[in-house]
Amino acid sequence: MKKTILISLLIPFTLLADYTLVAAKRPHSAIDTLPKNKVADMNTIPQDPAFYASQLQPMSKSEQLQLEREFNEKYFKPWSISKIDETRNDIEWPLRSVTQKPIYDKNHRQIDASTYNQWIANSNYDALDTVQQRAITIRHCDVKAFPSTTAYYYNPQKVGEGFPFDYNQNSSFHINTPLYISHYSLDKQWAFVQDSTAFGWVHTSNIALVDGKFIKEFRTGSYAVAIRDNNKLTNGAKTVSLIKLGSLFPVSKGAYLFASKDAKGKAHIERIKAATKGVIAHQPVPFTPQNVAMIAKEFYGEPYGWGGLLQTRDCSAFTKDFFTPFGIFLRRNSSKQAADGAYCSIKGLEKSKKKAAIISKAKPFRSMLYVPGHIVLYLGEYKGEPVIMHSYWGTRLENGSKYVLARNIITTTEPGKELSTIKEKSKLANTLKAIITPGD
Repeated sequence: MKKTILISLLIPFTLLADYTLVAAKRPHSAIDTLPKNKVADMNTIPQDPAFYASQLQPMSKSEQLQLEREFNEKYFKPWSISKIDETRNDIEWPLRSVTQKPIYDKNHRQIDASTYNQWIANSNYDALDTVQQRAITIRHCDVKAFPSTTAYYYNPQKVGEGFPFDYNQNSSFHINTPLYISHYSLDKQWAFVQDSTAFGWVHTSNIALVDGKFIKEFRTGSYAVAIRDNNKLTNGAKTVSLIKLGSLFPVSKGAYLFASKDAKGKAHIERIKAATKGVIAHQPVPFTPQNVAMIAKEFYGEPYGWGGLLQTRDCSAFTKDFFTPFGIFLRRNSSKQAADGAYCSIKGLEKSKKKAAIISKAKPFRSMLYVPGHIVLYLGEYKGEPVIMHSYWGTRLENGSKYVLARNIITTTEPGKELSTIKEKSKLANTLKAIITPGD
């Protein structure tokens, strides 16, 4: 039955161009060297999302289609705005991040003021909203806090600092992401942009300018989404881009569309085919037990990647990309996602009552649990315990350090409860503040 459902999601294609979308792997990097400690939950509760999927309530087709319409209105909104949709104070947070306490490079050397003042000057904030161009990403790319590729960290000798917490890594954008360009850096190598979920600096080599004709052709009204992670878009032997799960592709005349760039920096539409079955499907993917389990399993075990570092995900990137195939829109960070759905407070409840409230009120695979700084996907319950899936750095210990897990895992709301040195007050079961159900 599962095989039949997955095949029904695919679109039949004939070969239209040399561009193909194939299953692949994310390039090995330093992110794969992070610690891989385990907690007892990873041995004592089921680690396959499929185990919990029977607990969910499927959504109707009409409900999903309405959510998808709302998703696409938000996704393409950057092509209709004329200014950055953030306060000046929020926009300039990077300035405070480097001036209020010492910062360090990857070799643990302190970065001096002359260096970060160059970053600030190059940011050219006096030119905010003077360009007002529309653009699109032509590959998966990083979004930086400053117009620079240099990583900066807070004191790496302190707990929770140093690699992978590069504060210049603000976010990442998938291929085909619509952008509003506010202005350019003084050196003209970077564009300050906003998509539907985040803002920051992208290198101009990663984007192309769009005009009204391109937008009209690109907004087909029919879209497909990558449902397998770490695919590869190729042109013959050449890799065009890594394609992460959640990347969106318009569908037109039997082809998936993506943007390329000409010598003048303008976007052109290219056509691709799916070479590997199960890589891409129509959005919205039916919200069924089999499909949510299939999507969720793609994330399991992925290394924790602050801000999308080295083509991975942090907690909110995981939840955002999990919901995208089902046509449910989320913004980029946990605090904004907390406002992207029905909000049910569980703040102040005693631990056992909080767990009971979660099991009673949260919807399996539809709800998230939130504490400032972290957000998780609720899977359901197991032996009276709420079970979650999350990209998790680690659990706090009594001495202030972290027991580092650094990947996407399935746990109870008390990961590491068996550790004699765990800090009780810091357990998620004690700190979680709300149940968030996007789409409700």
